[in-house]
Amino acid sequence: MTDKVGSSLDWGALAPLRLRARGAAEGIWAGPHRSLRRGAGVEFAGYRAYLPGDDLRFLDRHALMRHGTRMVREFETDTDRSVRFLVDSSASMAFAGSRAPGAKLAFAAVVAAAIGWVTLRGGDRVALDWLADEVDPLPWASGAAAFERLVAALERGEPRGSIDDAGLARLTARLSRSTPSGAITLVLSDFLDLPESTVEALATLSSRTRLVVGLEVLDPDELDLPYQGPVRLRAMETDLVVDTDAPRARAEYQAALAEHSARLRAGFVRRGGRFLRAVTTEEPAHVVRRVLELVSGGAG
Repeated sequence: MTDKVGSSLDWGALAPLRLRARGAAEGIWAGPHRSLRRGAGVEFAGYRAYLPGDDLRFLDRHALMRHGTRMVREFETDTDRSVRFLVDSSASMAFAGSRAPGAKLAFAAVVAAAIGWVTLRGGDRVALDWLADEVDPLPWASGAAAFERLVAALERGEPRGSIDDAGLARLTARLSRSTPSGAITLVLSDFLDLPESTVEALATLSSRTRLVVGLEVLDPDELDLPYQGPVRLRAMETDLVVDTDAPRARAEYQAALAEHSARLRAGFVRRGGRFLRAVTTEEPAHVVRRVLELVSGGAG
């Protein structure tokens, strides 16, 4: 396993992003499905803080007059959903093993852009934020131009840092305020070398009217540990270095990884979220289809 991280993302066979995303999205089901969305629906769902662009018809005038607070009422309705992509930009997402078509971040970008294309074609909005990097977020947008902006933002993504508990708290607080009822937050991450509180913090974004989906993106070498003989493994976000014998460590390593993924799944599902794993050697179209089926179908 290489322990060297370049200054630019390894897109490999996953480039160009725009064409790979469109290819993965073409033919994918994009029809109507059960969701929750802000609007005039059939059942009152609660209140949240007013966001620029919200329909003023749903502004709660009593809260405004009594407390000077702008709140909007929300309702359940059977329409499509808007999607916010929360993409892990931490250093470990730069990894690309010998069998991978490109880095994990590049694969996540293709999946996000493809789902974005499907979402926008259905008439809904997309937004983009980075986990471990607050640079270059994409606010809620819709229409054909929004796909081009999403692709451009994803192409600028760099695996260049990490996140601590304080940064995670700031991020989830901001997303909680700016995520409307009915929206889906899709977290694309390897969930490695992140704070222990990450899943619990992200899961708080899930509610009766909002859904959080965790997509664990792993390289096949991270699943199999296919190396032979002595090997030096270096964490990409810390100074940790481990010298080991790969064949002897393989079974214990795979058991630990399986336990880690099980904890991730339990953390998301416990708060009403969804969870699934993708390997970077999979066809992106297959992953997109699985995500859409998970969102429209049932628990992960």
